Amino acid sequence: MNVNANPPLSVVILAAGQGKRMRSDLPKVLQPLAGKPLLQRVIDTARELSPAAIHVVYGHGGEQVQAAMRHESLGWALQAEQKGTGHAMAQAMPAVPDDHLLLVLYGDVPLVRADTLRELVQLAHNGPLALLTVMLDDPTGYGRILRDVAGNVRAIVEHKDATDEQRAVREGNTGVMAMRAGDLRRYLGALRNDNAQGEYYLTDVIAMAVADGLAVAPLVASSESEVLGVNDRLQLAFLEGVYRRQCAEAAMRAGATLADPARFDQRGVLTVGRDVFIDVNVVFEGNVVLGDRVRIGPHCVLRDVTIEADTQVFSHCNFDKATVGPRCQIGPFARLRPGATLGPDVHVGNYVEVKNSTLDAGAKANHLTYLGDASVGAGVNVGAGTITCNYDGVNKHRTVIEAGAFIGSGSMLVAPVTVGAGATIGAGTTLTKDAPADQLTLARAKQMTLPGWKRPVKTK
Repeated sequence: MNVNANPPLSVVILAAGQGKRMRSDLPKVLQPLAGKPLLQRVIDTARELSPAAIHVVYGHGGEQVQAAMRHESLGWALQAEQKGTGHAMAQAMPAVPDDHLLLVLYGDVPLVRADTLRELVQLAHNGPLALLTVMLDDPTGYGRILRDVAGNVRAIVEHKDATDEQRAVREGNTGVMAMRAGDLRRYLGALRNDNAQGEYYLTDVIAMAVADGLAVAPLVASSESEVLGVNDRLQLAFLEGVYRRQCAEAAMRAGATLADPARFDQRGVLTVGRDVFIDVNVVFEGNVVLGDRVRIGPHCVLRDVTIEADTQVFSHCNFDKATVGPRCQIGPFARLRPGATLGPDVHVGNYVEVKNSTLDAGAKANHLTYLGDASVGAGVNVGAGTITCNYDGVNKHRTVIEAGAFIGSGSMLVAPVTVGAGATIGAGTTLTKDAPADQLTLARAKQMTLPGWKRPVKTK
C-alpha cells in the first residue's frame, strides 16, 4: 500500500437516527445543547481539522436536518432504511475518493474534542486504522474492545453478541475511527448481518482489518463524557451539565470569579479579562467579551456583547449586540438592544432601554427611559420617563441631543429633532421642533382647574 503522509481528509458524520426516546418532533441531531444543535456542534468540531469535505448521512427528518444546516457546505447521503452503522457508512462512500483519509463521527456525540480527533487522524496518517476507545465504569450497551495478550486490538464485539467474559471488559468502542477510504470501502462491501440485531456493523471492519494484516492503533479518550452520545432527554441534560462545567472551569482559569459555577450558563464564546466577577444565573450567548474587572450581577443575559474594563452591570439586565465602554454603570433591569453603543463613564439605570443609539462619555439616563435611534452627546443628563419618539408608523427617525444638554423628566422628543449643546428641556415637554443651544425650551399645555367638576359615576 502506498502511504501518503498527508492525504486529504474527508469527514463522514452519521446522523440518520430517529431518536424515538427523545419523544420529540425534532430530529435527535437537532436537539439543542447549550443553544446549538447537536449536529452543529459536531460539524463545528470537524471544521477545526480543516477537512477537504464533510458528508452527513441523514435519515429521519431529513428535510428538517438539511434546512437547519443550509448555511453549511456539506455533502448529503440518505440512509432510507435503518440497517446499521456499516450500511449508513456505505451510503456516503460514493462521494469519498479512495485516496482520502476518512474520519467517522456521530451527529449525537457532541463533546468530542478537536485535539482528540487531531491525534486520532495523526495516528491514521502513519498507516494503520485508528480507533477511539474509552474506559467505562459501566460499559453496558457498548461494544467491547477485544485485545490479545500483547495488548493489540483484535476485534470489537457488540454488547448483545458478547459472551459473559467479553462483557466484563471495561474498554468500550466509541465508534469514532479514521482510516484510508479505499480500505474502508473494501471492508464495507464484505460486511454481513448475521448478528443479534440483523444489522451491518461498522465495528466488524476492525476484525477484517486485523485479518488483512492492517494494524489498528487505539487511542483512549481522556474522559467518558467526551464520547457520550445522546439518546434521550436525560442524557441530553447530563451533557448540558458537563458542557456547562467545562465552560465554567475555562472562565475561572482565564481570570473570572464565579459566584457559583453550578449556576453559570455559557452558550457561545466567552472571553474574560483579569479579575472579572460573574454572579449567579448569568447567560452568555454568541460572542461575549468582558474586560478587566468587569462585574456582572445576577440574572443577566448577554448576547454578542463587548464590555470594557471596570464596568458594572447590575442584576436582571438584557444586552444584545451592544458595545459598552469602560467604567459604565448599567442597570438593574436595563436593556441594551442591537446597535447600542455606550462610551466611557455612561450611566444607564433601571428600566432604561437603548436601541441603535450612541451615548457619549459621561451621559446619563438613570430611570424609566427609551432611547431609540438617538445620538446622545457627552455629559447629557436624560430625566426619568423620557422617550425618543423615533417611529412614525412607517419609518424610523433620529434624535440628536448635543453635549451638555439636560432633558427634563417626562419629555417626549418627537424625531427628527435636535437638542442643541447645553440646552435645557423643561420637564413634561413634547418637543417637535429643534431646541436651540444653551437655552430653556418648554412645551406644556396650560394648567387649568375647573371648580365644581364632579367625577362621573356608574349608573346602578
